[in-house]
Parts: sequence; structure tokens; C-alpha cells
Amino acid sequence: MAVLERLRNRAGILLAVIIGLALFGFILQDLFTSGGNLTRGDLEIGKIGRKSVSYQDYIRRIDDLAQIYKITGNTFLDEETQENIREQTWQRMVREEILGKEYSKLGIDVTSDELFDLVQGVDPHPMIRQIFTDPQTGIFNRSALFQFLRNLDRDINQKTYWLFLENEIAEERKFAKYNTLISKGLYVTTPLAAMELERRSRLVDFDYVVKRFTTIPDSLVVITSDDLKKYYAGNKQDFKQEATRDIEYMVFDVRPSQTDVRAVERWINDIKPEFESVDQVQQFINLNSDQPFDNRNYKNGDLPATINDFMFAAGPGDVFGPYMENETYKLARLVEVNFLPDSVKARHILIEPNRNLSYPQAIEEARSLADSLKNLITRGRDFALLAEDFSADPGSANLGGNLGWFREGMMVQEFDNACFNGKKGDLVVVETQFGVHLIEIQEQGPRIKKLKAGVLTRDLEPSSATIQSVYTEASRFALTNNNYDKFVRTAEAENLAKRVATDIRENSRNIPGFDSPRALIRRAFDTDQGKIILDDNNQAVFDMGNRFVVAYVSRATREGIAPLADVRSEVEFNVRKEKKAAMLASEFNEALSEVSDLEELAARLNLQVEEATGINFNSFSVPRAGLEPAVIATAVETNEGTLSNPVNGNNGVYVLKVKQLIPPADNNPASDKFRLMASYQSRASFEVFEALKESVGVKDLRTKYF
Repeated sequence: MAVLERLRNRAGILLAVIIGLALFGFILQDLFTSGGNLTRGDLEIGKIGRKSVSYQDYIRRIDDLAQIYKITGNTFLDEETQENIREQTWQRMVREEILGKEYSKLGIDVTSDELFDLVQGVDPHPMIRQIFTDPQTGIFNRSALFQFLRNLDRDINQKTYWLFLENEIAEERKFAKYNTLISKGLYVTTPLAAMELERRSRLVDFDYVVKRFTTIPDSLVVITSDDLKKYYAGNKQDFKQEATRDIEYMVFDVRPSQTDVRAVERWINDIKPEFESVDQVQQFINLNSDQPFDNRNYKNGDLPATINDFMFAAGPGDVFGPYMENETYKLARLVEVNFLPDSVKARHILIEPNRNLSYPQAIEEARSLADSLKNLITRGRDFALLAEDFSADPGSANLGGNLGWFREGMMVQEFDNACFNGKKGDLVVVETQFGVHLIEIQEQGPRIKKLKAGVLTRDLEPSSATIQSVYTEASRFALTNNNYDKFVRTAEAENLAKRVATDIRENSRNIPGFDSPRALIRRAFDTDQGKIILDDNNQAVFDMGNRFVVAYVSRATREGIAPLADVRSEVEFNVRKEKKAAMLASEFNEALSEVSDLEELAARLNLQVEEATGINFNSFSVPRAGLEPAVIATAVETNEGTLSNPVNGNNGVYVLKVKQLIPPADNNPASDKFRLMASYQSRASFEVFEALKESVGVKDLRTKYF
């Protein structure tokens, strides 16, 4: 729930007046400060090269794509789906702007004749084939395609979707042409293929010794401020960072108060006498309960354990409760006792309404067909054959409509009622959410006692007064602790359970424990370090479903190169490692000046000779050494029998000697050339587009608004 919703609804008129006056003042200010240009305020949500993308255009494109989602059956667009639509829309706009210019320069296009051939020709586009392939046979149904096109002007949604589909096919074909043009321009020379083949297939066996960095205590390495500055200045690209925020916050949970509990208890007790005496139980429950009447018949053991035994020992009209279950107060009344089959075996033919007609017309047409089929079956036609020809239920049509045995509650209510209240051999026409069913009841199990229980519920929720009280508490806390330093002091003094979220990115969508924290994240990036985070209305209290949150930015980083102070520990570690490497290399060089063999070097420095076999340029690690790419590269490029110079690795300094150089196998350079060509061409579409994006420059500012 949104805990401020009720308060806002009650203050609607006053807020409307205040907002109206504020908006009028804002417009006047805009007129005076911008020379009367009201269009100056167009919001920019990004730039693609030199083209500015306006908020208005972006929203229009989002709405267009959302409409396509709805046409294809996604009538409810949850937050995740909406986020996917926003992301797809942005990526489409980027591709259209960048690739559109490339297509124009190169003369790439899809003609109307070519598009016609792609959708209606001898070999239609895979999208068309997928949509109009019969799921039963797996064969492309060309007549269904033509029927769809003939009816295109009768349904605006159908036409909208078709135009969208044609546009997608045209864009896909243009990109395929562009990608082919690029990939066909790539070439691998014979010397390049031979070099790659040799590098990949050349194997070496070598011995090595290592002096690890841990052999030198940190206390022996002196690091000055100048050392840190010099390393930082020479390696700034290693310290690139994204903009991030760390936040600390207090949560004020909104829970029902004792006053709320007593109010619900009083309500449920006050209504009990009327519930016990009312005749129309279903209507009474639907009018007064937080949950609608459940019309299902339950057998013994299927009702909730709290009321099951009472109900099966009670008589119609008996009431159990009040009782509490899952934060809900309840009264339960026995409504009916029925003796019904414990299970039913049935088959059906599902007639789907024609989507090209209005709903009443479509249902009437479906009912008429069901009645006609019923008459045919009554006169002796085979139910199974008709189900195969007419049923829209793919799961049962191939089985002659057979659904097998099922218990009450496994089907939708209307279907259940027809099957369990009828008798063996009945042919029943019934309408459900799926369409119109013609049902034949084939068998029924033994009749057993079943009950209908009417349950009146009242959810235990915080009242408006409770919500206002918690909001006031959160507001008072924010007012008293209006910056991060005050918040920290108060949290320590009062031993408060503050919470922390670290390393939040500007496009982050989640904070553990919150359902929809996007507004808080977005505003955190408009807040400086040490400040309290304010919402879009400059209020410090965020409404986060069933809780209020007061949050502070404890740490803020900007996109770019991290300042030395922020990465000092990392710089110190690397400088210390470099100095240790120089000290260890010096020890090795001194010893190497007096020995000529690896075993002698190991004995002189009291080291163990280690062995590595079958190493090539693509090897990932060195046995007993770990991830050491510098050592691998040195080994592959060192001549057999030669003692290497000291090699600075990730974990220490190494000296190695190649024992055996295994020459490349006599592979076929032509096949390797073909492999490299295929590899380059497969990467072309992605890498070329990414290169275009980088050269053009794409700036995404959507996180400021979404």
C-alpha cells in the first residue's frame, strides 16, 4: 500500500489550490527569466551525437511500444515490464539515430517491393513464419496470413501491430545488409593466420624459481608521499570510477496500533449478530468483507484447519469466530451442505470468441457454434472428432477433448459448477474467461459430503491516524537530524538501528528491503555528501510502501578519475609491491651474475625449483604459482635452454628456464584462416555498432527522471 494515499485524497482540494498557485507562479517566473519562451523548459533525457533527445519524444515512443505490448496480450504492465519498455525504447532510439545515418551514407534501404516479398513472398521473414505457423502441425499457414491481412482495416489494434511488425522487419533487413557489407570487408592474411596458429599451438615445458612478495615484511618498505603521487599520476586510468552513493537511513515501519486492533475487534464483534441472522450470506459478504464470497464446495480436510472440524460438525447457519488468521479478523458461517461427486471425468470443446468482433457479438457467435455442435453430438456425431476440428484448447483437442479425472477446484468456478452439479451424460454449454465450452460429463465419482462456508474478513491495517502519527515521528526525526553528522551522533547516542546501502549506481533499481526505491536512488544523486536526501517535493520523508524512510548520503563519488585520497590504500599497496619487486629483482640479479644454472640459483637463494609443463600463450595459470600472465608470456617467447631475467609477477618475482620447446603441429593454415575469418565476422555486428556509439558519443541522462 501507499501509506500517504489516504491522507492525500482527503487533502485533495487544498493541495489542488496550492499546486495551482505554485504552478502559476512558476510559469510567470519562467516567462520573466527566459524572455517569454515557454518552450525553453523542454527536458533533455539524453544526447545521441549532436541530437538532443527530449523527454516528450521519449515518453511518446515509450507509449507507442507499451501499446504494442498491450495489443499482444500484456494488458497489465508491472514495474519490471515498464522498465524493460523504457530500456528497449532507448536502445531503439540510439540504433535508429546512429545506424540511420550510416544507412543513408551507404545507400542502404528496403524497397516496398522487397518488404512485400519479406512478408508475403515465397520465403517470408522468420518473424512472419513464427506468427503464422500452425502450432499443431508446425507448418506455415499462408491462408491464415492472407485472412489476417484481409481483415486488417477492421481492427485498429491489429493494424497498429502489423505496421510495427513491418517496421521491425525492414529495420532488421537493413541492419543485415549493413552487417554483411562490413563482414565481407574483413580479411585475414596468410601470415596473420600462420602467426596466430603458431602462437596457439606452441607448447613449452619450463622450470622456475620464485621469491614471493610476502618474504619481505611491509615494515621494511619505506613509502613517501612523493612515491604515492608519482604512481597515481602515472596510472590514473586504473582509477576510473562510476558515480556512486552510499546512503544510511532510518526506517519508520507503519504497523497497526493497539487502537487499530481494538477498532477491528469492535467492528467484527458488532457485525457478528447481523452476520448470524442475514439470509443473503453471499451478498452480505461481498458488500462488507475485504475478501469476496468463495462459492466453492469443500470436502472434509480441504477447509483451513482453524474451521474445518467445526464446519463439518455444524448445521447450516452456525457461525465460528471471531478468529484471527494471517493479520485478518474473520467470521465463518456454514452456508450449505451438499452431497456431490468427489471427482469428475469430462471432455470439452473450447470455442474462443472472435477478436475481430465486439465482445457481445463474439460470445453470441461462440455460443451459437457450441449449440450447433451440441445438436450434432445429440444426433450421433463423434464428440472426439468434433473436438479435434473445433476445439481451441491445444492440450486436450488432440485427445478428443478429454480432460481426464479432476477434483473440484482444479478448474475455473463456472466449469466446476457445470461438472459437479450436473449428472453423467449431460452435455452442458458454459461460458468462462477462456471462451464458451461444450462439456460432456463422462463419469462421476462417489458422492460425498461437501460444504460451502461463507467467511467474512476484515484486514488489520493501520488507520489514517496511525499513518499520520508515524509520518509525524519520521518528520520530527528528519527536522531534528537534518544532516548526516547529526544523524550519526543521534544514532550513536540513542543506539538506533540505522541501515546502510553502499555502492549504489545511478541506474540502480534495487535496495534490499524496499519494493520500489527508484525515487530515493534518483534523488540521492542530486544530493551532496553529508546531506539529507529530499524527495521531488523537497520533503525529507520518503513514502516506501508500508514504511517511511529518512535517508542521508554518507559517501558520494563522481564519475571520472577517483581522487588520490579515495584510492590511497590501493595506491600504497601497488607502490609497496613495486618496491618489493625491485628489491627481489636486485637479489636475483646479484645472484645471476655469479651462477649460470637454475639449480645453482635456487641453491644460492635457498629456493625450490618448480616445474610447469604444456604451457602455451592461451594458458590461464602456472602450476603452484597461480595467475601469472607475465611469466607465461616470457616462457613462450624464451629460447630453449636460456635462463630468463627476473620477471615481475602478480605474487612475486620469477626466474625461469625453458627445458623443452615443443614445435607447432603441422596444422592446416587454410582452416585456421577460415576460423579467424568466421570469428571476426561473427563479432562484426556488435563491435562495429559499439565503435560507432563511442565515436558518435551517447549520453544517457534518463536516471534523472526515471
